[in-house]
Amino acid sequence: MTVWIVVSILLVVLSPLAWLRPSRHQSGRMALRMEARRIGLAMQLAPQEWPHWLKQEPPSPCAQYCRPRRGSAPALWCYWQLEPGVWVNQWREVCTDEKLLPHFATLPDNVYKVEADKQMIALYWGEKGEASVLKDIDTLLKALA
Repeated sequence: MTVWIVVSILLVVLSPLAWLRPSRHQSGRMALRMEARRIGLAMQLAPQEWPHWLKQEPPSPCAQYCRPRRGSAPALWCYWQLEPGVWVNQWREVCTDEKLLPHFATLPDNVYKVEADKQMIALYWGEKGEASVLKDIDTLLKALA
């Protein structure tokens, strides 16, 4: 009987250690982020206020992958993925830019937003998928920077 009491006390004492171990989902995200860092992508969690008209509410904060822009006067734009393969601007006008559309076609369905300002180009992603998706993201950011 005392053996069972000792075993149960040990289990109660050691059970919080299981909570400290990351889940498979968290481990997968950490692996993607480390791979992104290895190939030279900058990543941060950025708080976002998403448009009310998006069909699915993206997370906030969301993973932002970015690269600095080149050039003295780069074009400024911002597009959200309304549904898979359909990119719209803030007025919900479909993207018709022939320079951007081939690059957007390579992105996965869980990329929520791509924006370019004077200093950087950023992509907001749900971080679901394989490491090969990072190569597509890196190619897009390099091409549009």
